[in-house]
Amino acid sequence: MASEQISIFDMFKIGIGPSSSHTLGPWRAAQRFVQTVDARAGIENVQQVNVLLYGSLAKTGVGHGTDIAILLGLSGDDPVTFDVYDVVPKVDRIKSSCKIELGAKHQIDFVYNEHMLFLYSESLPFHPNAVTFQAFLNDGSALSETYYSIGGGFVVQEEEQSAGATEVDLPFQMDSAEDVLFWSRRTGLKISELVLENELSWRSEEETKEGILNIFSTMKECIYKGCHTNGILPGGLQVERRATKLNKRIVKDRPYHDFASWLEAIRAGGKDFGYILDCVSCFALAVNEENASFGRVVTAPTNGAAGVIPAVLQYYITFYDAFNEQKIIQFMATASEIGSIFKKGATISAAMGGCQAEIGVSSAMAAGALTECLGGSQRQVLMAAEIAMEHHLGLTCDPIGGLVQIPCIERNTMGAIKAITAAQLALQSNPEKAKVSLDAVVGTMWATAQDMNVKYKETADGGLAVKVPLSLPEC
Repeated sequence: MASEQISIFDMFKIGIGPSSSHTLGPWRAAQRFVQTVDARAGIENVQQVNVLLYGSLAKTGVGHGTDIAILLGLSGDDPVTFDVYDVVPKVDRIKSSCKIELGAKHQIDFVYNEHMLFLYSESLPFHPNAVTFQAFLNDGSALSETYYSIGGGFVVQEEEQSAGATEVDLPFQMDSAEDVLFWSRRTGLKISELVLENELSWRSEEETKEGILNIFSTMKECIYKGCHTNGILPGGLQVERRATKLNKRIVKDRPYHDFASWLEAIRAGGKDFGYILDCVSCFALAVNEENASFGRVVTAPTNGAAGVIPAVLQYYITFYDAFNEQKIIQFMATASEIGSIFKKGATISAAMGGCQAEIGVSSAMAAGALTECLGGSQRQVLMAAEIAMEHHLGLTCDPIGGLVQIPCIERNTMGAIKAITAAQLALQSNPEKAKVSLDAVVGTMWATAQDMNVKYKETADGGLAVKVPLSLPEC
């Protein structure tokens, strides 16, 4: 179990789809490399840059937009602010001109097929998601740096100890569920309250609140946009967006003009079980269809699983009339702590652990958060997280065509529904009688990840990726 300090804003990051480990992480790595070269040698002295992609980044890199992210990162663009509508056009301009402007200030030749190398049969031992950048300088010397995208947008180099927040003296160091219970018993605080107290070690209460609400705003905008955008997802699978059509069936002819009035239109449909299922599915589909289209999403804790937590939060907001800042902050804080337990004790990278590390973890995060917001005890919160993950154990990552579409998008709907079910079970149960602890399921997940065949770890070499023959265009 790693003793690592992880902030809410490590678990929830704003970025661009379709993958946190294959898009956001490599994007950040490229930015870091440019900054490193500039600091050591001066960016103006670079003549050539090579990019070497290893392991899972090579095998599913094109489908996950790894090459696109790296080109934009080298160009000095930032995933939080870059115009999502210019992602593909700018990359096309780089490829067609065979020029790239490093750090937005020094132009060099860059021939995509020569300088972006996909090493499909090579992997580095530290982590399957590895990328090496090489910069060749005017004086004949060279600089080389290797980065590892370890899931959720976290990026490390091999000698680094942590990819989380800057180390501080936290009042409550929580590396496991048992640690959470210890501090809860000692202080009487809810899990969300423990988290928010820790956040004060990094920034003011007002800054944390503002940051969380900004994260929520991005989630909210993503859901709303995804529910009102038609079309075919990029990549060649010809997957049609479904959220918009489902949303029309949900709201029928009830008028609305913004997010708040849209909520009222949905609420007016009642609380029939089937209706609620449709709504939750619609919310999750909307986010991950945006994610698959290079839209702006929030890692929660990853892009591939970005729809679960927003869908469950939206369910809570809609059907429990909880559209208020305090409840949203409580939900996000609790979810982040559950996610950090999994990151420290196992992994949130599908390339390391299969889809159990993404959809499974996000479902557990959402289940725990919903349980606390519905009045559950600390033990019930952890029980809900355990139930959600227990029923995702062994879930493989087998994206067809290396794209974050099939089965990824629908899996977000399943993860959201399981999270709600897990919360309801925990709320109706006595956690003192639970036979499986959250720490036990975290350990089991990690053991399962280590036993899992590598072809089921985001390589597109197994499962549905090879059992469903599809003819994709050359990329």
